[in-house]
Amino acid sequence: MKVVVLVKHVPDTAADRHFAADLTLDRDAVAGRLDEADEYAIEQALRIAESATCDSSTVTALTMGPPAAGAALRRALAMGADGGVHVLDDALHGSDALATARVLAAAVRCLGFDLVVCGAASTDSGTALVPPMLGELLGVAVISHADAVRVEEGEIVARREDDAAVEEVAAPLPAVASVTDRSGQPRYPKIRAIADARQKPLRTWSLTDLGMDPDGFGLDASATVVRMVIPHTRRRAGGVIRDDDRGGAAVGLADFLTERHFI
Repeated sequence: MKVVVLVKHVPDTAADRHFAADLTLDRDAVAGRLDEADEYAIEQALRIAESATCDSSTVTALTMGPPAAGAALRRALAMGADGGVHVLDDALHGSDALATARVLAAAVRCLGFDLVVCGAASTDSGTALVPPMLGELLGVAVISHADAVRVEEGEIVARREDDAAVEEVAAPLPAVASVTDRSGQPRYPKIRAIADARQKPLRTWSLTDLGMDPDGFGLDASATVVRMVIPHTRRRAGGVIRDDDRGGAAVGLADFLTERHFI
């Protein structure tokens, strides 16, 4: 069974983010890491491969991005993926979700697949667009936002839960599935696994390697355009209402609510 897991190198969520003159994220100005959402995808991909009945099951990590994105692949290899592919090309700078899905779909076709596993949404953009776009481009079914997944009898079965109901859905393989952070705690790589990851195959492909025209990608060729970036305003530190023997906390809380017209 061939499982492909998509991984993304994203800015550290605790760091300040800066934008370049073309309104793209300046990734060189902030430390990055493997997307936390993708750690859950890697874990599910590994579990599915480990539970497969055939002996030749493999998990290949796939990413698209600048040179620093290779760190996400190395983390995936340390967690247990058998190999990695990095789509690296200067022409990809500024590509939107649709362009990204097109490139990833081409790479997945070259690899061959029974199942593609993704995180539900990346922490840097959070659009959750790539998994359904990828399924459409590959011509296969998509199960999104799965809280639990398993493969049995040639199909993927997933459980999803929201405020309204719990449902179980299935789709025939090959398929695409995105998983949430409720799908299972990701494993932590051991030191030996980190060392072994250095010996695993890591390939780099360009758009030309994928048979794609570089002129069809990048900022100018994307279907969507960013017109404005507004910096996030940090919240002011909250106040503290302290109690005393005379009921000062109750009075202070009442004054606070009254000033803001809550009472």
